[in-house]
Amino acid sequence: MYDIILFDLDGTLSDSGPGIMHSVRYALAKYGIAGESEEALRRFVGPPMIESYMKFYGFDHEQAVQALAYYREDYLAGAIYMNTPYEGMEETLKDLKAAGKILVVATGKPTPMAEDVLRHFGWEGYFSYIAGATMDESRSEKNEIIDYALDALGVSDQAGVLMVGDRDNDVLGAEKAGVDCCGVLWGYGSREELQGAGAKYLIEKPEELARLV
Repeated sequence: MYDIILFDLDGTLSDSGPGIMHSVRYALAKYGIAGESEEALRRFVGPPMIESYMKFYGFDHEQAVQALAYYREDYLAGAIYMNTPYEGMEETLKDLKAAGKILVVATGKPTPMAEDVLRHFGWEGYFSYIAGATMDESRSEKNEIIDYALDALGVSDQAGVLMVGDRDNDVLGAEKAGVDCCGVLWGYGSREELQGAGAKYLIEKPEELARLV
């Protein structure tokens, strides 16, 4: 059904939540905001970071940009590696690659950081292209990242493309870009969130993806 599979990274390929939440907590502390619950911090795993600071804490754009800088200060100091591949994911990537599928990362994480994480896992070889956000966040919305990835691959027919992600922004971004989306239930979005956004498929384990496509 699908020849090209686009993967979100955070919450889909790997559980990067602990590192992201650690660095969000660090950034918020710079503004005197402390004691935030894990539930509050989990909201930052997936969507564009600047947008999240503005949406959840009422920051203006300038404050949100500075908060992102504080976040990256902590993240690049080591929190980036507080990150664990999901069980069964590498085997699924191997199976999809062996079946001739073109695998691509389409993530809201800046491209250099995504490349660093994939090198850390030894996974670079599975992916034909890694498309992420720009460091200045001029490309940060998921539909922009999907469009960028497909342009880079020279893909003009979206019918054979599937986006795989764990949050509603993955589903909504895929819809804007004209591609189907499979929501995963092992990440940071709930079944209700993914269904509400309009995910075409939902799966509970990585190995179900190989059977789906």
